[in-house]
Amino acid sequence: MSHVRELIMKTYYEVLAESGRGPAGQLREDTILLESGLDSLGFAILVARLEDVLGYDPFSTSSEAYYPSRFGEFVSFYERNRPQ
Repeated sequence: MSHVRELIMKTYYEVLAESGRGPAGQLREDTILLESGLDSLGFAILVARLEDVLGYDPFSTSSEAYYPSRFGEFVSFYERNRPQ
């Protein structure tokens, strides 16, 4: 498991716990983001928190508009757009 993936998963579970929504089950590559337990506000918080944790926000630095629908796509987008 990559370091970026580990940090995303850890941060996701922290945001989920803080939201009071309870556990949504284990995240998998094919987990649909809209069914992962976080709502749109939760994902906004997750992306903001990940910017603090990872030091970058691929949604604002990438030249492509991208809307991942599954957890694996979300992680891959972060990994592909990691600053060098």
